[in-house]
Amino acid sequence: MVTTGADSDRVFAALANGTRREVLRLLRERGPQPVQALADHSDMRRPSLSEHLKVLREAGLVSEERAGRQRMYQLEAAPLADVQDWLHPYERYWRGRLTDLGRLLGGMPDDEA
Repeated sequence: MVTTGADSDRVFAALANGTRREVLRLLRERGPQPVQALADHSDMRRPSLSEHLKVLREAGLVSEERAGRQRMYQLEAAPLADVQDWLHPYERYWRGRLTDLGRLLGGMPDDEA
């Protein structure tokens, strides 16, 4: 899935908040959850949590389904693949730097003290 710059901006903005990252973690670990279960876990009132869920929904990170009177939320991980793709060159960069550091340290004489 290739996203536009605006889509990527929404995903990164959604991930910038710790509460929203926690909601994603809960949905990943526990599967689809009703709003109340998510609110109970975070000791947050439902209206406040609903604002966070709205941001996650607009970023495409969660989907919402009505089940009777409840709204069930489910993780939609596809946008996270785009984040991983974006981060991959930085991961390669740091791995290269650490490899270089390892070589440098490996070539230094040991202290005999």
